[in-house]
Amino acid sequence: MIDSADSSSTRPYLIRALYEWCTDNGLTPFIAVLVDETVRVPNEYVKDGEIVLNISFDATSSLTMGNEFIEFKGRFGGKARDIFVPVDRVVAIYARENGQGMAFPMLARSAAAPTAAPAAEGKSTVLTQVTNVVAGEGVDPPRPSGGGKPALTRIK
Repeated sequence: MIDSADSSSTRPYLIRALYEWCTDNGLTPFIAVLVDETVRVPNEYVKDGEIVLNISFDATSSLTMGNEFIEFKGRFGGKARDIFVPVDRVVAIYARENGQGMAFPMLARSAAAPTAAPAAEGKSTVLTQVTNVVAGEGVDPPRPSGGGKPALTRIK
């Protein structure tokens, strides 16, 4: 019998499963990420220590979703960028079109790897909004500070 402390996290498997579900159903998979020094994303699109990324086939190239990290090349403002996200920094994956998906708890980090400063009142804005969308409360997630397209439409 495997001790649960020795078993691997279910998070990367659930992320891959929901990515595949979105793709199979013609939906656009988005991930919400809490940014710290281990995450490599365009800082101009980070708001309150968080970023929402489109990980669809059309928006990425060389997408790798491993057990430890998600890595791909994506375009931001017309410029290709290398993206690197440790799986434990992903707080949600959901479909842009209907908000269906899953939110994850933040894993505890060691003292050697501090996290980014928390959002207002110690809560993740993206996680709270995505959780509300998944629960059917119809909240629009934040837009990138660079003026990009809205991530979701309001769901009632």
